[in-house]
Amino acid sequence: MNSIKLLDVVALTVDLPEYNLSRGQVGTVVEILAGGKAFEVEFSDRDGRTYESIGLRPDQVMMLHYEPMKAHPMPAESEQADYTYAKCCN
Repeated sequence: MNSIKLLDVVALTVDLPEYNLSRGQVGTVVEILAGGKAFEVEFSDRDGRTYESIGLRPDQVMMLHYEPMKAHPMPAESEQADYTYAKCCN
């Protein structure tokens, strides 16, 4: 599991109605607090204007990934038909 670092993009895993934030909203980690036990996360609109900045615990956010964590090897061409059938039809 990757640890969250400064400037990582994260999403809320909980609703925070007191801040008008909902599960799934995306923010950026702008400060590491308490040795990684909390994070200051900034939420901005499409124009880059910050509309909320709050301290959150690790269990309230999840790091977003823009690339696969691990590549899945594809079977050899001769095995491709069996692989495709097994994947979709079993």
